[in-house]
Amino acid sequence: MKHLHQGLKIHKPGQLSLIQDFGRYGLSHLGLTQGGPIDEYAYSWANHLLANPVNSATIEITLGQADFEVLKPCTLSIAGGELGVTLDGIKVRNWSTFNAQKGQRLKFGFAKNGLRSYLAVVGGFNVKQQHGSCATVMRDRLGGQNEDGKPITHGDVISFSTHRQQLKPNSLTFRFTPDYNLPLKLRVIESYQHSQFSSDSMTAFYQQTFSVSQHINRMGYRLTDGKITPPVGDILSEGIALGAIQVPPNGEPIILLNDRQTIGGYPKIGCVARIDLPRLAQAKPRQAVQFVKGDLKGLQDVWCQWARFFGY
Repeated sequence: MKHLHQGLKIHKPGQLSLIQDFGRYGLSHLGLTQGGPIDEYAYSWANHLLANPVNSATIEITLGQADFEVLKPCTLSIAGGELGVTLDGIKVRNWSTFNAQKGQRLKFGFAKNGLRSYLAVVGGFNVKQQHGSCATVMRDRLGGQNEDGKPITHGDVISFSTHRQQLKPNSLTFRFTPDYNLPLKLRVIESYQHSQFSSDSMTAFYQQTFSVSQHINRMGYRLTDGKITPPVGDILSEGIALGAIQVPPNGEPIILLNDRQTIGGYPKIGCVARIDLPRLAQAKPRQAVQFVKGDLKGLQDVWCQWARFFGY
């Protein structure tokens, strides 16, 4: 196997572990969705703490229960959900960098706060790009370790380049670390067919408290415990933006995420502000969700500040 002694060896991949860089853009006309980290905030910090380029490849670990062996000395970082990470049985601090030595075992437990954690290494993991990205999109059969869109599996070795270890750990301060277990308030930019929804439906949309359902994945989050009456009549299929809120006939909103289909014909109220999507991506089933009307200009300004900070 190539790179056999040059990275992380996967003993247990966990429930779902995927190679992710920032994703593919400008290819929706080919039917290719963007992929990439659905918690951009945690992904960006994992790389930023290591001074990596913003598009560096990471491992997105969902629900934990993973076991990796370090095959050569390195500096790594973790950010995102609290998955009880240990190195040779010693707890690793979340939102922080740490050094690991050859032969050590890095293990992820069960998710305690949030669902997903991002593991980064100095310089990023060495994974071949397809259409400008190594992001794993299972529905498109693109990206990942073997360029087939499949998750990391037992026996894989994820390569990284030899580098000098950091002398001191680098950590994110407490004020910037989110509590993923709190109820969500998602800001909405009204667009698409929002004017076709009745005033009663729009009032219900903003006044109800929804819950995250069991039907969640990287394509989207379906909400339950509340319903909205969609407009009557068909609409033409159209391009679907990140965070679009579509309302199917059963009235339960679906917020579409990174691995969404590129076109669709359900009516849509608008989009969740991109800066709020990382919190949604860490939400567990039964978590409470409310919508508030967002200010487009203000949300654009906040997003631009974030993008400039991380160097998007």
